[in-house]
Amino acid sequence: MYKPKQLVILTTCPDAETAKMIANALVAKQLAACVQIGQVVESVYRWNNDICQSQEVPLHIKCTAKQYKAIEQLVIQMHPYEVPEFIAMPITNGFGPYLQWIEDNSLS
Repeated sequence: MYKPKQLVILTTCPDAETAKMIANALVAKQLAACVQIGQVVESVYRWNNDICQSQEVPLHIKCTAKQYKAIEQLVIQMHPYEVPEFIAMPITNGFGPYLQWIEDNSLS
């Protein structure tokens, strides 16, 4: 079974302040090599049987697979949503030096 060494984790935040707080904590603790804070997006979703619409700020977290659980715990702890989006996608291919940079800038 293939086990990825690196991941891209996606999440969204209710505002830029929360996004920056989470991004800085992840990089400062060396759980992620890089966190990209995206532009505001409009999300449409179902919550408690209602269709909701809100603006959110996306985060793309580049990290090692070894750090997944610690990142999940930190994001869930810092995030104001009851059930935040938290999706990990394996990096199956990429520029070798960049993938090594992710490894070098995350705790082993």
